[in-house]
Amino acid sequence: MKNVTLRQLRVFASVARHSSFVRAAEELSLTSPAVSMTIKELEAEVGLPVFDRTSRRVALTTVGEYLLAHTRRVLATLREAQDQVDGFRGLQSGPLDVGLASTAEYFVPHLIARFHAEHPGVEIRLQVANNREQLITLMQRGEIELAIMGRPPQGWPTRAEPFAMHPHVLVTPADHPFNGIDIVAATALSREGFIVREPGSGTRAALDEYMRAHQMTPRVVMQMSSNEAIKQAVIAGMGVSLLSLHTVALELQHGLLATPTIEGLPVMRRWHVVNKLAKTLSPAAEAFRYFILERAEAYLASQFSPSPGR
Repeated sequence: MKNVTLRQLRVFASVARHSSFVRAAEELSLTSPAVSMTIKELEAEVGLPVFDRTSRRVALTTVGEYLLAHTRRVLATLREAQDQVDGFRGLQSGPLDVGLASTAEYFVPHLIARFHAEHPGVEIRLQVANNREQLITLMQRGEIELAIMGRPPQGWPTRAEPFAMHPHVLVTPADHPFNGIDIVAATALSREGFIVREPGSGTRAALDEYMRAHQMTPRVVMQMSSNEAIKQAVIAGMGVSLLSLHTVALELQHGLLATPTIEGLPVMRRWHVVNKLAKTLSPAAEAFRYFILERAEAYLASQFSPSPGR
């Protein structure tokens, strides 16, 4: 394998990440035949197949899984070396990989637009994770430099800096009876059917925290891994949900959902910007981190009100 090239490893990592030659070609601005040829060249160097092409979906072979683990380490080391060189040169340009909890995708793109106006040389590449565990995995693998998330990782060295409050509120259909009551007792929620996020998500953790505090168990009628799907189900009258206020601004504005005043709500969490302590941030990442810490709280305060009953 002494003649394996970095280009081959980058193409291999992209195909493995997307499980698709076509999507890898799109990400790398290559043609599909060029991606296929590069993988064939890599397999010739390895001497064994790295992908199983017998099924309709591209899957790693056992050899491919081992090679991918080493490839990620090689590429992460190269990115760190480039970041340190850029730091000596004082650059604030080039790509920056940022990971988001899915709930953060409702406001981070607006902040990125403002950041880009001030730092046009930085190309931010977003990866939206379905849940906290996926986001942590991306950071552990070195695939992202910064993460925007609620609950920071535990058990390994990271820097997690809070930058804004993160309210979670009860979301109901606009015509729900709760919306005609000044303050709804917490015990009234025991009679409601809840549409919930999957275990492990920050949104589900907020609901569990609230229910434990009031010695209740939610009556779960449906579980979904998407905030958008939950909002549509609530609009359709299938139940209520505890969601981040930052996910429902549009629906509240158009009267499709409501957030009645409930005893003990909102559950207040915090947003954090997180990075690995073992890795020196690139100048672009430092600039974006500073921007989030300085600007994000004011932006969220201007766009969202933490008071329920809207």
